[in-house]
Amino acid sequence: MRYAAPPTGTLRWQAPRTPATVAGIQQANAQPNTCLQASSGSSPTTPFHRSSLKRAAAAASEDCLFLNVYTPGVLSDRTNKLPVVVWIHGGGYVGGSAGSFNGDDLIRESNNGVVVVIIQYRLGVFGFLPGAAVKNNGALNTGLLDQEFSLKWVQTHIGKFGGDPTQVTIWGESAGAGSVFQHVIANDGKTTPPLFRGAITSSTFLPSQYNFNDPAPEQLYSETLAQTNCSTAANSLACLRNVPVATLQNANTRIASSSFFGTFIWAPVVDGTFITQRPTVALRQGKVNGKAVLAVTNTFEGAAFVNANTASTVQVPDYIGNLFPNFNSTETAAGAAIYRTVGTPLAQAIGIMGESIFICPTYYLLRAFSGTSFKGEFAIPPGGHGQDVAYYFTSQNANGVPQFNNTAFDKAFAQSFLNFALSLDPNIKSDPSNITPRWNTWATGNTEMLFNKTDAGLPVVTPTATSGQLLDRCDFWEALGSLSGQ
Repeated sequence: MRYAAPPTGTLRWQAPRTPATVAGIQQANAQPNTCLQASSGSSPTTPFHRSSLKRAAAAASEDCLFLNVYTPGVLSDRTNKLPVVVWIHGGGYVGGSAGSFNGDDLIRESNNGVVVVIIQYRLGVFGFLPGAAVKNNGALNTGLLDQEFSLKWVQTHIGKFGGDPTQVTIWGESAGAGSVFQHVIANDGKTTPPLFRGAITSSTFLPSQYNFNDPAPEQLYSETLAQTNCSTAANSLACLRNVPVATLQNANTRIASSSFFGTFIWAPVVDGTFITQRPTVALRQGKVNGKAVLAVTNTFEGAAFVNANTASTVQVPDYIGNLFPNFNSTETAAGAAIYRTVGTPLAQAIGIMGESIFICPTYYLLRAFSGTSFKGEFAIPPGGHGQDVAYYFTSQNANGVPQFNNTAFDKAFAQSFLNFALSLDPNIKSDPSNITPRWNTWATGNTEMLFNKTDAGLPVVTPTATSGQLLDRCDFWEALGSLSGQ
C-alpha cells in the first residue's frame, strides 16, 4: 500500500507528503517498486581524510514509498486489537526492500498474536543527501522522515487491520536497527504523540553521523553536484531536482562504491530538527522515545565488512584512520593498542569494525533504558552479520529452515523477539514449550542471553555476563564520539 506521495521532481529531498486520494478498490497483489539501490564501499582508503533480494521481483524506482501489512486472518472486526510489529529493513541505508521479507513468518512465530507492517524508505542519495543547501531548501534525512511518516500511517490506519496503535514495536536489522536507534532519539526523545512503545534492534548499525554541514557531508554534497553537472548552478538543489533519475542513480552508485571498503557513505546526519545532537550524547542525557528495548548482536559483526584479501598487509592504525578519518595519529595508535591482544591484524580489524559500529552502540542503547532493556547474542557459527535473520524470517531459507535446523532453538530465538513485542517482556512466553530460561534485564549484572549450539548440535540458550574488556573498549569509542561522529 502506498503511504506517501511519490517523492519525485520537486518533492525530491522534501519531507514525505500525504498521497492523493484514489477512488475505488485498489489491487494489492504484487510487491511494490523497490527504492533505488546502491552498494557498500570498495575503495582501499576513505575519500574523507581530514574532512540479492530473494523475494523482491519488482523494479526499482523513485516512486517506492509503500508498505506491506500482514494479518493473521481477517481481523478488522475484532474487539481486542493485536500488538503491531513494524519491520524496518537493513542494507546500509543504500539497499533493501519490503518484498525481501515475509511477515507471515513473524505471525506464525507469535502464534497469530501480532499484525506485521514492513516498510520501504528512500535510500542512498535519494534518502540521505546531506549539506547546508539541503537543509535550507529541502529536508535532510528524508529516509528517516519516510520511516516516521509510515509510523504515523500505522497510528492512523492499523486499527482497520486488527492492530492496536498503542502497542507498536519497531524492529530492524543492521541499518534497520540503526533506524530504530534514530527513532528512539528523534525529536529529543519527545516524539508526540508516541509512535511506538517497544524497540528491537538486531545488529545496531551506527556509522559516523556528522552534523549536516560538517566538512565530510559538504564534500559529499559537492561530489554529488560534480557527478550531475550541477556544480555551477545558481540553485544547486533545484538543479539536482531536475536531473534525470538515471543520471542521479549513476552518481548514487559511483559515490557509494568510492567509500572505504565495507563502509556506507550515505547515512543519517545530525540535522538540528529531527536528530538534534550526536546519538551517544542523546542517550547519555536520557532523551529517548519508547518504554523498553530488546537488542541482539552477532558474535562477529565486523567480518563481512573487512577485506580479507588485505590480511597480510593491513596496518591497524591505518585501518582505524580510514574508518574514522577525523582521528589523528595519537587516536589511531590508542585504538590499535587496545585491540593488540585480540589476535592477528585481520582479527583486530574485524573486532574494530564490529565493535565500534555495531556492538558498542548496542550497549549505549541498553544503558539508556537501564531497567527495561534486554540483551541477546547470536553465536551460531560463524556468527556473522545478518546470519540471524534467517532464524526469524525463515522464508528466506531455500528449504524453509535455517542452517542450524533445531526446532527448540528456532522457537527459543525467534519467539524471544515476538514475546517482547507482545508484552515488552521476553519472559512472558506465548508457547510454554519454549526452552529459553529467564531473561534478566541487562542492568542486572550486565547479563545477556546467549544463543548458540554445541559441537554435537544441541541448542545452547543460557544467560551469560557481558565481557568487561568489551565494555572497556566501548568506553574508548564513546569517549571519541565527537570525532567519530557517533
